[in-house]
Amino acid sequence: MDVRDKLYIDGAWVAPTSSETVEVTDSTTEEVIGIVHLASPADVDTAVKAARAAFEEWSQVSVSERTKFTSRIGEALGARMADIAQLIAHEVGMPLSLSMMIQAGLPISTFLSMADVVEQITWEQQVGNSLVVREPVGVVGAITPWNYPLHQIAAKVAPALAAGCTVVLKPSEVAPLNAYVLAEVIHDVGLPPGVFNLVAGGAAVGEAIASHPGVDMVSFTGSTRAGRRVSELASQTVKRVALELGGKSANVILEDANLEKAVATGVTMCYLNSGQTCSALTRMLVPRSRLADVEAIATREAEAATPGDPFADGTRLGPLVSAVQRDRVRSYIQKGIDEGAKLLTGGTDAPEGLEKGYFVRPTVFSEVRRDMTIAQEEIFGPVLSILPYDTEEEAIAIANDSSYGLAGAVWAEDPERAKQVARRIRTGQVDINGGSFNPLAPFGGFKQSGHGRELGRFGLEEFLEIKSLQL
Repeated sequence: MDVRDKLYIDGAWVAPTSSETVEVTDSTTEEVIGIVHLASPADVDTAVKAARAAFEEWSQVSVSERTKFTSRIGEALGARMADIAQLIAHEVGMPLSLSMMIQAGLPISTFLSMADVVEQITWEQQVGNSLVVREPVGVVGAITPWNYPLHQIAAKVAPALAAGCTVVLKPSEVAPLNAYVLAEVIHDVGLPPGVFNLVAGGAAVGEAIASHPGVDMVSFTGSTRAGRRVSELASQTVKRVALELGGKSANVILEDANLEKAVATGVTMCYLNSGQTCSALTRMLVPRSRLADVEAIATREAEAATPGDPFADGTRLGPLVSAVQRDRVRSYIQKGIDEGAKLLTGGTDAPEGLEKGYFVRPTVFSEVRRDMTIAQEEIFGPVLSILPYDTEEEAIAIANDSSYGLAGAVWAEDPERAKQVARRIRTGQVDINGGSFNPLAPFGGFKQSGHGRELGRFGLEEFLEIKSLQL
């Protein structure tokens, strides 16, 4: 049992003023694997004051010295990579091999990349009689989700530190244990007190961060509903807000595409992390003339995506993160059935032999209309909706018929044609013919998927202010 009864504030482990605790469960066994003692708004105030006190000195540390710290953090995380992958596989349910590569590997690479990323920033430049300089925004409140917990933490904390900001982090209370590993690493590498602070908690702690007058910027990843609330609270002190929210991403397969590859890859990208991915390709748009072939391939691929123990060989899909999430996804599957979508495979029952654990059967619907609930709302589970179209113009219209705009994909024999279609999709990133994820490219959304960007140079620039010195 991993009991975390302290917060990390001002370079020390301190007891919270709240007596509230939360249990962390293993998503496969449903057993309690950890207990975390939560912070109170008073603890948030203490953490913010520590971050404010540390900011003046940290912001004046040279960029090269700051990135020495981020590199040390990355190296220390690397030494604990196997443990981190195992921990997050228990917390979230991602199969261990993927957890090693994604849940543990991406945060390490993000911290290590800062030394190169800062070299891409124009820290000062002459514009006429003005010297334009970039400076850290100040104290950053980072509020992160449970689906890629340490990756999302790293995507905020690493560039914020490299930019010269100080940080108050609130990880998700659903999967918080990995954040304590990071805090241990940060303490061991000797980051100055107050530069990084960890306060565990739920909505009350998040709201205390967003509304605190001592916080200069909030970087939030989570649901669109929660993002609206963060924006509302942050507006009272006119602080900067960066939001990475939900998605309902379209995978547009054009008439001349390699159908086998496009559909098989599309199913994989829908089901990554059991569908608990904001950029998952959950809407597959296909020519109506090829619908039967698409249905056959998608059904085959879905039924080959074997759910099971994340630590067992051959497991393609792990469980969902919680009973609440499992029940929510199953309710969406039932909604799809009730609204008349064609169920090809999957359904609301538990996978055979997996009655224990938060498992959902990999599900595929076809003949989905663009106005159906499963075509419009983010499900956050292994549920694929296939929507047929008759013309390329209709495909683009369906892709853009969403309140979200986080990600997407286009498949075509001619890559230039695919790029032309991709440019017309209102979304933050588009994969062309299976283009792979780039951890240095900007990641973020249009519309209600949020604003601001994470990762690489563009992600670091979010944590910088611009000042003009008139000479």
